[in-house]
Amino acid sequence: MGKREDLIALYADDLRKKCGIEPDMALLTKVTIGCGPAIYNADASTVAGSQSAELETVKNNFLIKKLGLTDGPQLMEAINSVIETYGKSERNKYRAVVYYMLTKHFGKEKIYA
Repeated sequence: MGKREDLIALYADDLRKKCGIEPDMALLTKVTIGCGPAIYNADASTVAGSQSAELETVKNNFLIKKLGLTDGPQLMEAINSVIETYGKSERNKYRAVVYYMLTKHFGKEKIYA
């Protein structure tokens, strides 16, 4: 397996063990690929759930630009819900896992079809 496949397996494991979600592997793979080279960078591959600037970046760059959602309080509520599901105390919140859960939350799987 290549490095990307190893990371996808790690993300799937996080979804199962930390979030209690059985992942749709095809969607998880597409979301991971959509993250681009960020998944290989230790800092960029994770989301700092306690930093409001980081959460704003997720909102603006992923939810609004990528998923095409309209800005509003529901976006930050969804991000906070995902962070809560992942576990606030969880040190490594992988970007691909957060993006996957947000994609499922808003029913935007078709964007990755």
